[in-house]
Amino acid sequence: MTPEIENAFAAVRAEFGAESITRVERMLQPGGVERHPLQKAAKWIMPGLSPTPWHDPYAHAELAPVVRELEAHHRTIKKELLSAWEERREAFADYEHYLTRQENWQALYLYRDGGLVEESAIAAPTAYRVLKDVAVDTGKICPLLESHFSTLLPGAFIEPHCDLWNFSINLHLAVDIPEGCRITVAGETRSWEEGKCLLFDYSFEHEARNDGTRPRTCLLIDLWHPETTLPERRALVALITEIRRLMGESGGDR
Repeated sequence: MTPEIENAFAAVRAEFGAESITRVERMLQPGGVERHPLQKAAKWIMPGLSPTPWHDPYAHAELAPVVRELEAHHRTIKKELLSAWEERREAFADYEHYLTRQENWQALYLYRDGGLVEESAIAAPTAYRVLKDVAVDTGKICPLLESHFSTLLPGAFIEPHCDLWNFSINLHLAVDIPEGCRITVAGETRSWEEGKCLLFDYSFEHEARNDGTRPRTCLLIDLWHPETTLPERRALVALITEIRRLMGESGGDR
């Protein structure tokens, strides 16, 4: 570890206790930790987090308020999204996953590079406000990642892959879902139900496709895994931020 990471970890230990970030430190040990076979391509697996691919969106007390608010505002969020797609197409861009870039996978970012994308408040005011109120201002969003409207065009297929780590978790609000769309996580395939949320651990291998005749759009939010603690989150932000600085990368890497 670099001196910057050592100093950051020492500060967390001084505030929260010597054992407060043991799981983060174990994650960094040579050889890593034992992981599920379908997490093999993830870069980091922090030990002690439930190896559960699919989660009940309402099962975690920390995340349930986010789910409730998104679902309660679905109708308005969808109306504004469809209007933006028709009238503000320039606000969308090819999605740049850390593995690839796809023209048939479009994104309208609400949160990126550690902060809200203020311009998106014009195109998607309700989603922007709800995200700010229930995920950003409350510290539930993982600042290392992002939130965006994810639009798969007809025929789009996201290849099977694992994302970088297991200490954040991916929430999908199903905004506009045509027939013929599905997502598979760790071998289990589900369909989005419009107006409802799905929650899954994207360190497990997953894929998605739109075999329908019109675009499929979900609102995606990268949230802290609810089993991580405040000191762990602080240590992880310091760790990944320093690694990115050394590698010359930005925060939008998935």
